[in-house]
Amino acid sequence: MSIAMTGLRRSRRSWAGWWFVGPFMLVFALVLIAPLLYAIYLSLFRDSLIGGTHFVGLENYATAIVDPKFWDATGRVVLFLCVQVPIMLALALLAALALDSARLRFVPLYRLSIFLPYAVPGVVAVMIWGYMYGDQFGLVADLNRWLGDIVPSPLSESFILPAIGNIVTWEFVGYNMLIFFSALQAVPQEQYEAAEIDGAGALRTVFSIKLPAIRGAIVVATIFSIIGSFQLFNEPAVLQKIAPNAISSYFTPNMYAFNLSFAGSQFNYAAAIAIISGVITMIIAFFAQSMGSKEQK
Repeated sequence: MSIAMTGLRRSRRSWAGWWFVGPFMLVFALVLIAPLLYAIYLSLFRDSLIGGTHFVGLENYATAIVDPKFWDATGRVVLFLCVQVPIMLALALLAALALDSARLRFVPLYRLSIFLPYAVPGVVAVMIWGYMYGDQFGLVADLNRWLGDIVPSPLSESFILPAIGNIVTWEFVGYNMLIFFSALQAVPQEQYEAAEIDGAGALRTVFSIKLPAIRGAIVVATIFSIIGSFQLFNEPAVLQKIAPNAISSYFTPNMYAFNLSFAGSQFNYAAAIAIISGVITMIIAFFAQSMGSKEQK
């Protein structure tokens, strides 16, 4: 009898965890796994005027691999990633180190002020900056009227990518700052006391204690930023309304897939574009994580 009761208790304990994990797994399957499988399914077919939908296997992927518009969009996002992400993370790290330095007063106020842009909805943020970027209205137009057309238009083809990078940096510096600041708060106080006894200055403390201690947080923020860069959509999509000559329908892979699907009704090819873009994102994020893991060892 006791053996049976013990087995029953063990069975209940083994199922207890699934009762907690189950709701998350259900939502995860519905909002991520199921759409992903459906996108893969769509990418294996093609619609035609004659014959309707028919199975084509990997033909959509083969077409995407040699599609110059897709690679143009991907190259633009990679360039954006290589320039904007280091600048954004550097600013976030400097802000976190400044807040953690114990030399600033009203730290909660500064922390909230830096984080506040992240609370602004992305579309609203783009509309605010788009107004300031305008050639006929807003801050840039006023500066050119006062100074004599010396400020180049951020909405021109040459400057549209830096203009979008400025918006994204403004939006997400506070988010990454909070990641770094939280990691700095977890550094044991004994390490700072030992550094002070050894006569280490502020810069030596930063490079010898703080940065090594938050390396994991830096890797996480970098991976999130890489994924976010490949998901770039809101900013160019909204700015396209006021700068149609600078932002094409294939400005980013996400915009290209969106326009193929909803403007061109090419759902199957758009699914293939989205999946290839996702695979590229996974590879770059995995490479960044591997490099961060090697540095931690």
